[in-house]
Amino acid sequence: MSNPAKIEVEDKVLTFGKYDAEEVEIGDDGLVRYINLENILSPRSKGRHTERQFYKAEVPITERLLTHMYVAGHRGNKHYITSGKNTGKSEKLWNIIEEVFDNIYEQTDENPIQVLVDAIENSAPVEEVVTYQRGGARARKAVIMAPQRRVDVALRLLVQGAYEKRLAESEDAVETLTNELIGAADGNNEIRAVRTKERKEREAEGAR
Repeated sequence: MSNPAKIEVEDKVLTFGKYDAEEVEIGDDGLVRYINLENILSPRSKGRHTERQFYKAEVPITERLLTHMYVAGHRGNKHYITSGKNTGKSEKLWNIIEEVFDNIYEQTDENPIQVLVDAIENSAPVEEVVTYQRGGARARKAVIMAPQRRVDVALRLLVQGAYEKRLAESEDAVETLTNELIGAADGNNEIRAVRTKERKEREAEGAR
């Protein structure tokens, strides 16, 4: 099967050697600066950006997906469930993501990086509620979520949703993440990430 995302240009680096991230369009203008569409063959940043402010914006979005997979069981300040099934070398998770992208392309005939970006946009809350102290009482207030945090929250929710289904239903890691990304890209509110985004925004609307 021919791959329309594959570019027949010598010396051009493509993600996994197959998919061109530079073809992807970001529909949410607020996230353009914070979703890096650089092509990479493998996750090799090795923390070289960490001394810069907003360094995450310099890390390719596919690598950021991999980073969140390492702590798929993390909630709040602790591990809600073990992330043990995702531990090991980066190559293990990188191979899972490659299979997920291949499945997405086969099922949707779209560039899987575009599907990932669409899933992030549909899972990234615009507002959230914060609690603060006012005298002796606690008050809730709706605030606009920072763009970088929006991307982080979306990736975390997508990975957590896929991981929890994998543990609960004993499904394959590739299958659960594939379904999670495709469903979120379609805006399906049966997907945990999309449902959580909608809940956060409803709570923020009520706290205004």
